[in-house]
Amino acid sequence: MSELNQVRIDKWLWAARFFKTRGLAADAVNGGKVHVNGQRCKPGKEVKVGDVISVTKDQYSWQVTVTDLNKQRRPAQEAAALYSEDQASIDKRLKQIELHKQQQALLHPSERDHKPNKKQRRQIHRFKQDAL
Repeated sequence: MSELNQVRIDKWLWAARFFKTRGLAADAVNGGKVHVNGQRCKPGKEVKVGDVISVTKDQYSWQVTVTDLNKQRRPAQEAAALYSEDQASIDKRLKQIELHKQQQALLHPSERDHKPNKKQRRQIHRFKQDAL
């Protein structure tokens, strides 16, 4: 894609669409959510092709290898070409997503189970009136 040798980590994360803004990317790097080659870094850290980057965002994590560099934010298909993710990282994230869905299902019942319809409301109201 490009002929760059190095790009700042915050610019690369933004261009690869891990974060919506460079500011959010810089905050994540400063907060220790991003590691380059296994070490914490600063937003000005220069990354190059072949570097291994680990990104933690919300409860999900990615382990990617830089395959290309770009300073500009491009469409999602081009952004996905900036890195390659190993299969273990993909499997781990899919398990995290499934676990999160299961936890949400336990915490928040579906709307149909939670909110009674008109007929049920009338029955509940009558039951309360009879109890008084």
